[in-house]
Amino acid sequence: MNIANKLTTLRLFLIPVFVAAVMQFSIKSPIPGIIFLVAAITDFFDGHLARSRNLVTTFGKFIDPLADKMLVAAALIMFIEQGIFPAWTVVIVIAREFLITGFRIIAASEGVTIAASKWGKSKTVTQFVAIVMVLFMSKLTFIPFTVTSVIYYISVALTVISGMDYIIKNKEVLDLENI
Repeated sequence: MNIANKLTTLRLFLIPVFVAAVMQFSIKSPIPGIIFLVAAITDFFDGHLARSRNLVTTFGKFIDPLADKMLVAAALIMFIEQGIFPAWTVVIVIAREFLITGFRIIAASEGVTIAASKWGKSKTVTQFVAIVMVLFMSKLTFIPFTVTSVIYYISVALTVISGMDYIIKNKEVLDLENI
């Protein structure tokens, strides 16, 4: 297993650790925030290492975006429990992730690779930023929660836009003429 895939695997391992830390310490503790931040940073480094060192693998193409989705979903579900964000927004995010993951599986079965778009990358970055802001909110007293909420709702909008973008740009994968 190469270094990029090890970082992705570390991110997967950190998801239940993050959830346990939120349950044990609450989001007011810096511990869940630090765990999430480390996991989010692995996303940047695994992709950078894979591309710069030609370490791109089929495993990495599959598990990297899945690990991102699982990490974000875990955080957002924990935030519902804490009453931070409304459940309907999290349903939109998770439904989009299921839809696009399924879409990518169909594409892969047809030999088509659907690369991440600028919209998808922007969605992920804004989700990570909003989540980190929530996790460090009590420490970042100079940033009102309204700012965090705006960034979060931008990420929800980008979730919808990027999902539509993937489908519109790759609709031939669905073979709509043969439904």
